[in-house]
Amino acid sequence: MNRSAYAYLLGLYLGDGHISRPEQHRTASLSISCDDNWPGIMDSAEKAMREVMPHNKPCRVRRTGSHDVKLYSQHLTCYFPQHGAGKKHERLIALRPWQQEIVEAHPWEFLRGLIHSDGCRITNWATRTVNGVVRRHEYPRYFFTNTSTDIVALLTSTLDAVGVRWKTSVPRPTGQVNVSIARKASVALMDAHIGPKY
Repeated sequence: MNRSAYAYLLGLYLGDGHISRPEQHRTASLSISCDDNWPGIMDSAEKAMREVMPHNKPCRVRRTGSHDVKLYSQHLTCYFPQHGAGKKHERLIALRPWQQEIVEAHPWEFLRGLIHSDGCRITNWATRTVNGVVRRHEYPRYFFTNTSTDIVALLTSTLDAVGVRWKTSVPRPTGQVNVSIARKASVALMDAHIGPKY
């Protein structure tokens, strides 16, 4: 197994992925939902699937405004033991020791998967008055939004490990938590390893 590709695929799975097995199917499938606005992420998801499970062939299923990148395998719940009944934010999400070892060895790939699924890079702006003149100040920042406090904790602990500074917002009424990365040095680190969606 390509461990670097697995770290990326694990991040995608925790964000926009799920495993299902309808009664009419013999094997389970892993689906990563990808917005059509980011075809490069679809390609990256498919490439990671091929590198993690080279004997299984991924495919793409069209949805409205998106595609599911899918892979069928009898071993998916071994690769992703976080699978379970119900929504991710309604159950415990914790990495197994072998997964934690992979994330620690490939933290940027794990972060890239999380940002590619539930994150973004935007240009933020603010105004300030200098000598009576209102000036607009623009600066890049990264956001990550998720309802699972466990997944947010996996993101932030990995950010800590690579030296990226972050802040969280007060949870929304829906329970979603925003993680913001706006300090110049931290954004530069993220740009060097992740960059905008593509």
